Amino acid sequence: MKENQGNPLHLKSLNHISLVCRSVEESMNFYQNVLGFDPIRRPGSFDFSGAWLFGHGIGIHLLQSENPETLPKKKEINPKDNHISFQCESMGEVEKKLKDMEIEYVRAMVEEGGIYVDQLFFHDPDGFMIEICNCDNLPVIPLAGEMARSCSRVNLQVLQRQHLHQVVQQ
Repeated sequence: MKENQGNPLHLKSLNHISLVCRSVEESMNFYQNVLGFDPIRRPGSFDFSGAWLFGHGIGIHLLQSENPETLPKKKEINPKDNHISFQCESMGEVEKKLKDMEIEYVRAMVEEGGIYVDQLFFHDPDGFMIEICNCDNLPVIPLAGEMARSCSRVNLQVLQRQHLHQVVQQ
């Protein structure tokens, strides 16, 4: 086996995500007061507006849009959209806080082998999706030695044909 075959770029962790904003100030307020991020020092050599925040082991870099009026505004909360997910201690407390702050959200639940994961989805001020969940209920199980599963029916059929072909060759 080649050295670092499973980690060819020698990655250590996720450092930050960058989000283009209509208003850095409005987004900072959201990430600080809703999600509990803290502002941190940003390099002074940058020649564009923005802010850096850190919390929960990850950085969020907010970048002021040069043309905020052209940014698309998402209205519908779609759990299948791009999002970042945070685990929480109490789904009930999160839902209560979202209601108190009058933040619109959508509830969802995932069940796998009798294990249930509750999810709440909502948008930041620019329409970027946030998920809060108790995802740690669901164990992380590597696929090593198993046939990889896909949620796409097309991809699943291709994988099944490949697996069947491999079995026939043996």
